[in-house]
Amino acid sequence: MPEPSASSVSSASSVPSVPTLLVLNADPPPRLGRLTGRAHVRYADESTLAAQLPSADALLVWDFTSDAVRDAWPGPGPRPRWVHTASAGVDRLLCPELIHSDTVVTNARGVFEEPIAEYVAGLVLAMAKDLPGTLELQRQRRWRHREGLRVAGSRAVVVGAGPIGRAIASTLRALDVTVAVTGRTARPGVHAADQLDQLLTRADWVICAAPLTGATRGMFDARLFGLMQPSARFVNVGRGQLVVEPDLIEALTKRWIAGAALDVFEAEPLDPESRLWDVPSLIISPHMSGDTIGWRDRLGEQFVDLYELWAAGKPLPNVVDKKRGYVPMHD
Repeated sequence: MPEPSASSVSSASSVPSVPTLLVLNADPPPRLGRLTGRAHVRYADESTLAAQLPSADALLVWDFTSDAVRDAWPGPGPRPRWVHTASAGVDRLLCPELIHSDTVVTNARGVFEEPIAEYVAGLVLAMAKDLPGTLELQRQRRWRHREGLRVAGSRAVVVGAGPIGRAIASTLRALDVTVAVTGRTARPGVHAADQLDQLLTRADWVICAAPLTGATRGMFDARLFGLMQPSARFVNVGRGQLVVEPDLIEALTKRWIAGAALDVFEAEPLDPESRLWDVPSLIISPHMSGDTIGWRDRLGEQFVDLYELWAAGKPLPNVVDKKRGYVPMHD
């Protein structure tokens, strides 16, 4: 069955006058006041989603950490014609039945890019200036002079050429970092994936912002860490499953690389007994790189804007290529 294009996402004749909108796991709930009288809003959780899917025209995946859609989508009855996830990644909701359906999937592109780019820049500066060491020495009341690294003039490789990767590259360039961006295919300003090995050998900073797909799962393994310079530092703000965590642990403990920062993990929340907590030169944060004060309000506003387009039969932005697993870039 052919994939719907952005220009054929919906039509006014195919949308009921008052559609049924199903919202998954809304705590705290999105602000949907603008949709009063324009949508029958219902709420579901993991236990009720499958039963409610057949009666929904649209589905808002407000809890983007849930696997409920992927688990509930296969089954009898009709399915929503539009699914929007309040996240950049769509890996937690795609399943074969959804991929091959006529249902249109959109994501929250436009909300998280700049905050994540700022967070990455903060991590780069923190590692270059050893701010974690400074805070620990302060806690110990120890005065120990050290020398930091210059960020200006260093080299970075950003893996992932989508909006988040490009925002990271732009922010790092503002710090006078020379940045190479890699993507699935080569295009102006983007290196092809087959050039990554060569680029890694000269990078001071390796930033992972790739989508999670079959081709990228586990891509950062012992082989790639082994290609990096001993002075290189690695940052992952993509998905935890992009990294083989035992290989990263080995790379850090054996000092194949100088340091790393992880904001995403294979299993979240990170188990208190995980070995990662004790790995030297590793900064751990709880999947917060894109979350700034007011982010939920921005997600809600974005969804309402998209809903109004959808209800009017107009083309939607942020349409995911379900076979690829992300929104294609056309520039």
